Amino acid sequence: MKGKTPDLYLEHKVVAKETWFSVGRMYNLHPKEIAPFNSTDLNTGLKIGQLLKIPLIAGNFSQDERKEADEVLVPVYHQVAEGEWMYRVSVNHNKVALEKLEKWNGITRNQVRSGMQLVVGFLKVKREQSALAQQAVQSTAGKQPAVVSQPKAPIEPPKEEKQVVTTTQTPKTTTDKPAPVPVLKQQEPVAISGSVDFNGGFFRSQFRNGSNSANGQATIFRSTSGWKDGKYYALMDNVAVGTIVKIRHTGSNKVVYAKVLGQLSDIKENTGLAIRISNAAAAELGAGNGEARFSVEVQY
Repeated sequence: MKGKTPDLYLEHKVVAKETWFSVGRMYNLHPKEIAPFNSTDLNTGLKIGQLLKIPLIAGNFSQDERKEADEVLVPVYHQVAEGEWMYRVSVNHNKVALEKLEKWNGITRNQVRSGMQLVVGFLKVKREQSALAQQAVQSTAGKQPAVVSQPKAPIEPPKEEKQVVTTTQTPKTTTDKPAPVPVLKQQEPVAISGSVDFNGGFFRSQFRNGSNSANGQATIFRSTSGWKDGKYYALMDNVAVGTIVKIRHTGSNKVVYAKVLGQLSDIKENTGLAIRISNAAAAELGAGNGEARFSVEVQY
């Protein structure tokens, strides 16, 4: 998403054979609403590579999760800027309630960090007309937010994000620093206890089809998270904290989606690793019990 209230919009890059009307069908808008927003008219043809601004208005954008029977909801994201907090995100996006932002993203307002991709609303598209419909999620209406009020005391990071294999330092409770990054003392196979199947995990609906990918070796860190709720986490270099990554085990061909908590620590045991994932995520992937490393493909 680009812009600020009341001029919110998406950018669309024109590809071969697209017309004003095909773009309109994709974003559930009549071309007469798109052309003026781009200071042009329908008599001007589109060019390959041209960037169009797609306005987000009542007809195609929802922050109350209402839609018509033939429509589906596709998450729309805002990338958090340096020094930007959830309150500012709310103000710049139609003053959407903080509780909704917390619910849609599965975090509290104090956990917002620079580089995070936050769901700020939903694009309403026609199920049978828009190619974007395949990215739709089930409505979250009726679900409870992660936190419904702003506590006065500092919030301790979620336990599932800090209970890991033996660490060299004790994580501190804070509201203005990222969750602690697991630091392993030595490389050792860690048994995966039990099995889980959450159809890719809790964060699947928040994944954005990114153009970046990496292939390499993965291993795990122990965490209590994911076994009962499918919330999987990962450590990966050169990827912003809060990014949802898609991880495919090249052996089993199974896929999970995990939220990046931080970077891999600079220790010998991480040499050659592409990613570390929570042991519940590895269990759903079908990584062998006690397997030290396994091959994966990561998309983000």
